[in-house]
Amino acid sequence: MKNKAPPDATAAAPLTSEDGLADDITYGAAAIAEFLFGSPEERKRVYYFAGRTNPNERLPVFRMGATLCARRSTLRKWIADQEARAAR
Repeated sequence: MKNKAPPDATAAAPLTSEDGLADDITYGAAAIAEFLFGSPEERKRVYYFAGRTNPNERLPVFRMGATLCARRSTLRKWIADQEARAAR
């Protein structure tokens, strides 16, 4: 009999509000722009900062398929790190 590998528990785990993950993720450049800059029309700025080559300047985003996504908590930490770096 062949040994079956156990299913990966994270592969198909749905995002729920119970674990807080679904509430923390922002989907799409327009939504990220709304969160960061107050306007979805600023989405080009999101793409600009997401594509920066310097890791200290790059916006902490990831993709779900073709959709750009970000965690709000990670964006807040990134902003705090930018502020601390500027204060030096």
